[in-house]
Amino acid sequence: MESSDPIIMLRNAILSGLMFGMAHGVAVSAEPTKGYYTMDAMGCMLLKECTKDVEQITSSDDLRAAFPDSNWGPVADEFDRIMVAFKKIGVDVHLADEKYFPVGHRGVYHTVSNHFYLNKTYVHRPHVLMSVVRHEGWHAAQDCMAGTIKNNMIAIIKPEDEVPEIWQEMVRRTYPPHAQPWEKEATWAGKTENMTQEALESCARGTMWTDYDPTPLTRQWLRENGYIK
Repeated sequence: MESSDPIIMLRNAILSGLMFGMAHGVAVSAEPTKGYYTMDAMGCMLLKECTKDVEQITSSDDLRAAFPDSNWGPVADEFDRIMVAFKKIGVDVHLADEKYFPVGHRGVYHTVSNHFYLNKTYVHRPHVLMSVVRHEGWHAAQDCMAGTIKNNMIAIIKPEDEVPEIWQEMVRRTYPPHAQPWEKEATWAGKTENMTQEALESCARGTMWTDYDPTPLTRQWLRENGYIK
């Protein structure tokens, strides 16, 4: 379901068919039916049916254990603060084998389960890991802006015209039009130190709508659904 309001939408599971099957009690195989490196494989992971080579992580210590040859010192503080905020708001983070991602996908945040998965093949490089964590973490903050991470809605946090043009242009070339409002600011956050951390900490404090002024349509939706007065 997609709202006619481009500020808030249902950013549901990647595979609505899988969610339909789960709702009707249809068991999903422990291996993807259409093979690895597909959206089907990602769906199997998101539904927690495919669990082999998927490990939860909680701090930069887990990164050091997984990638001992990488220098995590420069990013450890920001990463750990993001992880603390994730824990407070109920988001779990996992390192997963590349076979569960379509080719080129580095990570995914699932708004239904509030689980966040990192493609292990890409994130051994600290700067790449932080770009992915910030980007997908921003989607978790958008989830929070839309009332609560316990629903399946996300809302933009920043007015679109505040996003620097370099990131707007990159997104226009990369994403379909219907996804661009959310991806523009997530791409900006992905390249900006502490931006996602601050938004997630705001979510954890319960001050999202005072620290960040909701857009008019988001504010209207929040009022209509009883999140703010």
